[in-house]
Amino acid sequence: MKHVNTLALVLSLTATSAAFAAGPMDGMDMKPSAASPKAPQPVAAEVRKIDVPTGKVTLKHGPIENLGMPAMVMAFPVKDRASLKNFKEGDAVFATFDKVNGEPAIVDMKQR
Repeated sequence: MKHVNTLALVLSLTATSAAFAAGPMDGMDMKPSAASPKAPQPVAAEVRKIDVPTGKVTLKHGPIENLGMPAMVMAFPVKDRASLKNFKEGDAVFATFDKVNGEPAIVDMKQR
């Protein structure tokens, strides 16, 4: 009987250490981390208003995927204020958006 108890104890310890080693892996969430942000892509837009003193332009734009924004009409600051002289209300443009100082902004804009 003594040998049976010793054998049971040894088997119990072996099973426990194997279960302990495998345990955390079984419960781990092995999903990939959040996708990295998408690179800025030009978005088709229409110039609705230009405010040179504030350096902002209001655009009716399509979805901005890299910022997670749906299509809408919104005013954005422009990285290069001097470029605003090249546009007028009603112009069809391609605008590239990104975050500047943590806020959505137009980093490039070209005529369509």
